Amino acid sequence: MNNILFVSSEAVPYIKTGGLADVVGSLPRYIDSKEYDVRVIIPKYVCMDSSFLSELKFVCHFYVDLNWRKQYAGIFEAKHRGITYYLVDNEFYFNGPSPYNNIYEDVEKFAFFCKAVLLALPYLDFCPDVIHCNDWQTGLLPVFLHTSFGSDNFYANIKTVFSIHNIKFQGRWRIKEIMDITGLPAHIFNASELEAYGEANYLKGGCVYADMITTVSPSYAHDITTPEGGEGLDGLMYARRDRLHGILNGLDYREYDPSSDPFIAHHFTVKDVVGKKLQNKRELQKANGMGQDDDAFLIGIVSRMTDQKGFDLVAYIMEEMLSTMNVQFAVLGTGESRYENMFHYFQNKYPDKVHAHIGYSEDRAHQIYASCDAFLMPSLFEPCGLSQLIAMRYGTIPIVRETGGLKDTVIPYNEYEHTGSGFSFRNYNAHDMLHVIQYAKSIYDDDRDSWNQMMQQDMQLDFSWEASAREYEKLYDSLIGLKGEDSGM
Repeated sequence: MNNILFVSSEAVPYIKTGGLADVVGSLPRYIDSKEYDVRVIIPKYVCMDSSFLSELKFVCHFYVDLNWRKQYAGIFEAKHRGITYYLVDNEFYFNGPSPYNNIYEDVEKFAFFCKAVLLALPYLDFCPDVIHCNDWQTGLLPVFLHTSFGSDNFYANIKTVFSIHNIKFQGRWRIKEIMDITGLPAHIFNASELEAYGEANYLKGGCVYADMITTVSPSYAHDITTPEGGEGLDGLMYARRDRLHGILNGLDYREYDPSSDPFIAHHFTVKDVVGKKLQNKRELQKANGMGQDDDAFLIGIVSRMTDQKGFDLVAYIMEEMLSTMNVQFAVLGTGESRYENMFHYFQNKYPDKVHAHIGYSEDRAHQIYASCDAFLMPSLFEPCGLSQLIAMRYGTIPIVRETGGLKDTVIPYNEYEHTGSGFSFRNYNAHDMLHVIQYAKSIYDDDRDSWNQMMQQDMQLDFSWEASAREYEKLYDSLIGLKGEDSGM
């Protein structure tokens, strides 16, 4: 039995701010439990879902030395869907209304968390063969492992995987303060290790010291080795490309199942998707006060409203689409006020064509996925993306920009061969996006049989975690085979 420990700043069902929590809450359950003992450790935030507190069992406590500081750490344990979760308790660091605060607070909080995780292992009588770190909040763990814990036999054979879910967020702060917080030796704060552009960089530290690096799609693994996608770390990523693997995120098919989804009015399968999806479309139009029009091309959007997600492109052509095309938009999300206000404006101007719910609601999201004809994701960059996978699961045709995971998962429609799973455009240009929306609508209007066939084909695609889990298992096995060798720095 091989031991794997996932380390993350969040995981469902305990705490979630984004897709990272979904990945860490899902992937461990798909790793072969006959071959691997997979456990997860996260912070015990005061703001976490309080309904789980009664399930937590106190295990132990100890103290963490952060340079001149000595901080309490308590460890709690829980079981969820067969997976053991550990939660690190310290109310000084993990207090407050949200998991993340100001960066100058978070760099100390997660330095503590990384060191506490390593110190906890002997108390838990659990020595991982592989520690799987996720994003910058866990970037110092491989650094501490090789420096502060390097001479301890307990830790000698532990290997590390570092997963980048979004390279834009790197955990950067002033070198002097990070040295004071961590007590790490001054000589590692150089351009080859922890320093980048005059600052200490947690994500860079994780990538330099980890034995293997993964990202959440093959195309994103390539993108981050380029100046356009590397966010200043493209040189490092290119240099470490032999240890860089792109493995697609999966989708939990038990949660997203149109045949039993509790949030949608009419359940459906591949066999009856055409008729039942139309019934859901009518329900959504009615519930949102939109025009009752079966032929309207209903486009869904569930997203953070930011430039990264392509909302500047949407803003540029929204008026043109609404004034010249028989389209409707069902929108769900929050973000920059200018985009929230834009959708309010168009909803007031075109109440039959636009409904925007500013906020997030799980039931509304599922209803959009199940009811719309198409789903729009024109992202500037997208490490993996789950929304396009959910849309296809529900027979909603994705319209995407060819970047990162969107490029890997959506095959452009070919009207001559009747192949493909959606529609895509390459250049980050508003009218390129408009033209592909118009093309998709023309297929919907004039070749409904081909459209319906694509819906059915999309529903049968397999983007479950099963295939991705097998790739991670191969990666873990390759590292476990290197035990006793220095495969990192």
